[in-house]
Amino acid sequence: MLESTTTSSVSVPTGASAPAFAAHPGYCRMFAPGQLTLGMFLPLRFYNGDMRVLAGQSELVTEIDRLGFAAVWVRDVPLMDVGFGDAGQVFDPFTYLSFLAARTRSVALATGSAIFPLRHPIDLAKAAATIDQLSGGRLVMGIASGDRPSEFPAYGIEHEQRAERFRDAVAYFRRLLGSAGGAIESPLGRTLNGTLLLPKPATGVIPLMVTGGSGQSPAWISEHADGWLSYPGPSHDKSGPARLADKIRIWRQGIPDGGFRPHMTNEWLDLVDDPDHPRTPLQGGFVLRTGRNGLIDLLRDWQAAGVNHAALGIQFSERPAAEIIHELAEEVLPHFPSLPGPAPRDGRW
Repeated sequence: MLESTTTSSVSVPTGASAPAFAAHPGYCRMFAPGQLTLGMFLPLRFYNGDMRVLAGQSELVTEIDRLGFAAVWVRDVPLMDVGFGDAGQVFDPFTYLSFLAARTRSVALATGSAIFPLRHPIDLAKAAATIDQLSGGRLVMGIASGDRPSEFPAYGIEHEQRAERFRDAVAYFRRLLGSAGGAIESPLGRTLNGTLLLPKPATGVIPLMVTGGSGQSPAWISEHADGWLSYPGPSHDKSGPARLADKIRIWRQGIPDGGFRPHMTNEWLDLVDDPDHPRTPLQGGFVLRTGRNGLIDLLRDWQAAGVNHAALGIQFSERPAAEIIHELAEEVLPHFPSLPGPAPRDGRW
């Protein structure tokens, strides 16, 4: 029997509520109703054409793990577009997460976000399940349809097809992880009876967190995402968190089973020495300059709005990365601690 992944089929796997991830160490470290945890976005320093700016980053990730942050996030930018002026993570996200898995013990490993239309679901599923096994169940996948049009022709894919390919890729990916060897039919490929993807995830599932709209309707995201990562809007005053609260409330009202699905957001910070420095938007609001007390107030507003995890990027900060990480760990993280949950599986591969 064929396991159809077409979007019109009732057999398409849908997003799962919290009980499906009760044994998933990465998910449980990051998410719980009413709680907000903190993660760090990589790279920790902006790439300006010299790879030496990233030297020592993995040691700092080891320190982030030791200090108790909930997650580290890596971006997925296959090709740098000079028009964007941002190379993203530089390293391939899956290769780099495998490297970081070997250097960390507890921190969740998150993609922010894997561009699903640009890769075949078999390759995505193989890489994801491998990292999840190697890390003992710590992989959480932010996924997106892609926002850099220049990457699509390089893959031989029409940019206008990205929304449909995203839906098909998500469905195929989930079927591959769950299949015991039955044939799978998808617009993106067909597996034969007796073929299956190995390894399987450490706990049997990998959370898929849709980023932004990804070309989908709010109803599709409510039904098919295991969580939602959306951008915060203005973060220098109360108006942004208030609008974010409305957006999260409307999204959660559309979740078919009414169960908990986490919401995530992120901010690029220039964290200054003065703890009372007011929240000030820079670069048209793309970067927030603030002292730690303003950041704590913002995080509390986000928590009240329904945000469950905040990924903080410091690549545009002027202070040394290690100094900022330790200030966040000592002064901010105690207000938003990582959550207890199952320990990572034995990953001594």
